[in-house]
Amino acid sequence: MAGLALAAFGLAKGRARAEEPLPKPVRRCPAEMVEVRSFCIDRFETSTVDRKTGEPLSPYYPPSKNVLAQVFDYWIVERDGFGDEGARAFPLPQIPEYQRTHDFSPKAVSQRGVIPQGYLSYHWAKLACENAGKRLCKQREWVTACGGERGRKFPYGDRYEALACNVHRPYHPAFVLHANSSLGHRDPRLNLLVERDLDPLLRTTGATPRCVSSWGADGVHDLVGNIDEWIDGEEGPMFVGGFYARSTTQGCEASVGSHAPAYYDYSTGTRCCRDLSP
Repeated sequence: MAGLALAAFGLAKGRARAEEPLPKPVRRCPAEMVEVRSFCIDRFETSTVDRKTGEPLSPYYPPSKNVLAQVFDYWIVERDGFGDEGARAFPLPQIPEYQRTHDFSPKAVSQRGVIPQGYLSYHWAKLACENAGKRLCKQREWVTACGGERGRKFPYGDRYEALACNVHRPYHPAFVLHANSSLGHRDPRLNLLVERDLDPLLRTTGATPRCVSSWGADGVHDLVGNIDEWIDGEEGPMFVGGFYARSTTQGCEASVGSHAPAYYDYSTGTRCCRDLSP
């Protein structure tokens, strides 16, 4: 009986050990980022807030106080010289009171369900990531993240599928507002347009459900389409992925390297990367 009692006691101890909760895996990336092999990348395209106060900044204007004022003053007048009567009557987006009355510095935020920041130059994109304790992605990192664990050409597979990502849309906002796709690309109204079925040309972050690059149980949203993303390319600054009206079917290979780092327009945004925590 004594031996039997000891055996039962040992079994009970074993059961107790088995029922102890397993330790949670150590997270090596911040909660808003996805771990991709040797680095972290923002789950969503960048929106911006003021670095010091956290006040949200308008995604429809450059995140620079002086340049914002110049853009607003220019387009409040010049919009009357473009497009038809309806386009000329389309108002400029309001500038948040905070941006009108305070100095600010952009900080990148990765968040679902918001309008991503357009009108970013390479310099502003770099600053926004640095203010968030991160950095711009390197070209190899961005392409790796875009292809997912299987290294595909598109986030969803190996072949292009129309509108699986928010790219190659049939409407160009500059043509709608200005009657010319090549004019007025710094107009603050461009990313406010919607198609006839009320589908916005620029969607909120994470709003295109198939456009997710899978990494384990996690995923990176909208690496193709929605908005172009500035990165540190192998031969200098470039933007990648294509924006909603860019006529590209190149997926994770889509890139534009012909613009100077100071260039910006309605289609240029970013997202940030950082090294894994030890």
